[in-house]
Amino acid sequence: MKHNYQKELDNILINLQNNSKPKLLLHACCGPCSSYVLEYLSSHFDITVFFYNPNIYPSAEYERRLSELKNFYKEFPPVIQNKVKLIEEIYNPDDFYSSIDIINHPEFANEKEKGNRCHLCYKFRLKKTFEYAEHNNFDFFCTTLSISPFKDSLQINEIGEELCKDSKTKWLFSDFKKSSGFLRSLQLSKEYNLYRQDYCGCIYSLNNSSEKKN
Repeated sequence: MKHNYQKELDNILINLQNNSKPKLLLHACCGPCSSYVLEYLSSHFDITVFFYNPNIYPSAEYERRLSELKNFYKEFPPVIQNKVKLIEEIYNPDDFYSSIDIINHPEFANEKEKGNRCHLCYKFRLKKTFEYAEHNNFDFFCTTLSISPFKDSLQINEIGEELCKDSKTKWLFSDFKKSSGFLRSLQLSKEYNLYRQDYCGCIYSLNNSSEKKN
């Protein structure tokens, strides 16, 4: 049975009490991907953005994406009006390489997106997000990743659901690319002149992107 994660999210939003805003820890990979998501969710949740992306290569690219995200948040009305907060986690690329076990699985380097490497990367970053959310008493955790047409929303939602199965902190089901979410992120990126990278983040996706151009 095919899941409609967008419909599940819509049902959650409908059932939220009008006088309360649950705490949501939202993992974000970059400014463009978080633009529509924050516009969509910030009136429903007390949001803290969790920037944890040790997969991004090189370090200059990491700094550029983080800086772009910070500058965007200073201008974006939904962030300002709803007092969205931002947490920057430690950037240690070795943690990413360990998480995908690249030494024992060198074949992962040549995989296209949505393969084993990406699944492990999703799981690694979402596990870190969940651990922070649970430790700090967030009601929900989620990620902006599903807004990308190149990301597997089924994998992402299954990982999130599995991580929190015995916790009070719950996974917020989503498929943000649906209901024109991806299109809206493109519109907001253009409106705010956001830098839109042409690869996911890791060195392997960068190499893959470079090969497609050549």
